[in-house]
Amino acid sequence: MTKKPTADRLTATERTAFLSSMRRTAAPTTARAATAPAPVRDVSFETLPAFRMLKTQRAAGDMLGIGNPFYLTHQVRAGARTVIDGRPILNFASYDYLGLNGHPEITAAVAQAAETWGTSVSASRLTAGERPFHGAFEAALAALYQTEDALVFVGGHATNVSVISTLLGPKDLVIHDALAHNSIVVGADLSHANRRIFAHNDLEALEAILESARDKHERCLIVTEGLFSMDGDGPDLARLIEIKSRWGAWLMVDEAHSLGVLGATGRGLWEHQGIDPAGVDIWMGTLSKTLVGCGGYVAGPADLMTLLKFQAAGMVYSVGLPATTALGSLTALRLMLREPERVTKLQANGQRFLETARAAGLDVATSWGYAVTPVIVGDSLRTVVLANRLLARGINAFPIIPPGVPEKSARLRFFISASHSDEDIDTAVAAVSEELNKLIEEGVSVAHYAELMK
Repeated sequence: MTKKPTADRLTATERTAFLSSMRRTAAPTTARAATAPAPVRDVSFETLPAFRMLKTQRAAGDMLGIGNPFYLTHQVRAGARTVIDGRPILNFASYDYLGLNGHPEITAAVAQAAETWGTSVSASRLTAGERPFHGAFEAALAALYQTEDALVFVGGHATNVSVISTLLGPKDLVIHDALAHNSIVVGADLSHANRRIFAHNDLEALEAILESARDKHERCLIVTEGLFSMDGDGPDLARLIEIKSRWGAWLMVDEAHSLGVLGATGRGLWEHQGIDPAGVDIWMGTLSKTLVGCGGYVAGPADLMTLLKFQAAGMVYSVGLPATTALGSLTALRLMLREPERVTKLQANGQRFLETARAAGLDVATSWGYAVTPVIVGDSLRTVVLANRLLARGINAFPIIPPGVPEKSARLRFFISASHSDEDIDTAVAAVSEELNKLIEEGVSVAHYAELMK
């Protein structure tokens, strides 16, 4: 009978392994008994505070008979008119500023691009390499801003996040307008730079921040927008350039809503205000609005583009722009420049909406009256109810409530297109005025609802 091995019959190496094994298996019951059972935790996503808030808001909406205005299903392509639940709707919630979505030249370019290049470049450009259409599109964007080079990204939000987080670090300073887009804020936070905010378009406040903080940081980036997406106004570009030059800072301008909208030929803020674009260090924009695609771009010095190609996370670790998007948006850009009458029509429509709304006593805040004009309602409940009543009348305008905008500044945001007619605009303004006055007479408000629930 084979004897059971013991530690004294083993070599030194075997003894170590044997004793280790005995320690692992000895008294497991005692060890388990000494350990308290793990508490049962609710790990469902429903426990998240943000989700609970959404459920509460939806329950309140159901109680008040308010339809959900978000994620509506549109049954036709984006444009000045749409179809929702089988009903024709006059649409003021589309970025298709020049009415180019579905233009036959663009769809033909996209079809040809797909046939020639397929629908994906399959990997990042760093890995999969360049394609000729990347260079052609970037050259056209650089020419638009009279810069040395440009670079396109697959996401507009990711463009700002990648550029800002790449350029700055913990020893640097980023200062942005209080109404800057979320992508600017996220990019600044990810950079770990000191982030400071100046009141909307208040360049005196910007100067005060620079005076108190600029000498404490190595580099400084000032970020603003050419046309602000919530208020429809913009900054004094000449003064911004003077300030950034005097304080030794970079200036970045987000042209997401400016391209195709401002200037005689739609080139944006610099053309609109007659400023040399060379005064701006970084021009940024998106492809999803005037250029009816998807993605973003930056234009500026060649050295900056080289840095971003090798360091920006949204470029290095993300797939390159597909041919269908690059060539589709390039065609849209060429159409914009070839047909400036589209820009003229858009601007005339924007001014008509602004003037008609003011004449009706609506609060349009500081809007310049081009592609974006808000109607400030103030009360969040009243704003959402107003959007629902307009939709029932065949008009789609998107409600913006806190935290998307500051408290007590809830609004309907109207995106104007070159495809809207004078009748479209007049009909929409009249409906807003009528329905808003009814809601005021009915006393519909958050405060009134809170009182009813007591």
